[in-house]
Order: sequence, then structure tokens, then C-alpha cells
Amino acid sequence: MEEKNKSLFKILLIEDNPADIRLTEEAFNESKINSELYNVKDGVEAITFLKKEGKYSKTCRPDLILLDLNLPKKSGLEVLKDIKQDEDLRRIPVVVLTISSNEEDLIKAYNLHANAFVNKPLEIKDFYKMIKAIEDFWFKIVKLANR
Repeated sequence: MEEKNKSLFKILLIEDNPADIRLTEEAFNESKINSELYNVKDGVEAITFLKKEGKYSKTCRPDLILLDLNLPKKSGLEVLKDIKQDEDLRRIPVVVLTISSNEEDLIKAYNLHANAFVNKPLEIKDFYKMIKAIEDFWFKIVKLANR
């Protein structure tokens, strides 16, 4: 068994679907990343978490945000816009995870400076592959940051 990475990788999952939350938790538990996964279930709560307001006043800054586009209260695109316009948050990598195959959503997300746009896989094994790709993405980011 491989030893987990020593640095704790803090991930904010902005997702309201319980099945997708569970799959993401399981996939990260199986990964090589020593991670702590936080979950908020709507766009308003996401911004509250990121700005460390209310019940999130003592929370950490995530190293990565996994963002669903279809959220209650505030859409994923609105959340992405808020993140990328905030001087303190804009450098946090944001991976948009969605079931949308709408090219317009892709264009809007990249225009708002999403770091990646990934369609959520339907098969569990493909979901695990997606998490592995995110894991590889994380290691590349850390390598670049430590140059």
C-alpha cells in the first residue's frame, strides 16, 4: 500500500446531489491524496464558507474547489464569478464538475476563469478515474507552486 502524501489537501466540494457527494468522498478516500473534503450544498453557502462568515468563521481556505454548475440559491456560474472577482479567492483552482454537455456552459465557465471543466461520469470506475485526474492536476499545481 502506498503511503499517503504528507501535506493535507483541503478540498471544497460545492455539490447538492447526495449520490455525487458520496461518490466523491469514496473516491478521495481511495486516492493517494491525504485530503480533507468539505461540502456545502448551495451557492450562497459556498460563498459564506469561502469568506469565512457565520458558522464558517473558523474554517480553512481550500486548496481546490470542485464546483457543480446546477446549484440551488445561486448558480455555479455565479459562484465562479464571485470567486474569481475576489482578490483573496481568485487563485484557488476551480474545477467545474457538471452533467451539462452544453457548449455554452463550457464557454461561460472558461470566460469566468475556471481552471477545468469536467463532465461527471456516470460509471463508478470512471468517477474514480476522474478523481485520479484531479489528483494528478493537484500534484502538478504543487510542483509549479514550489518552483
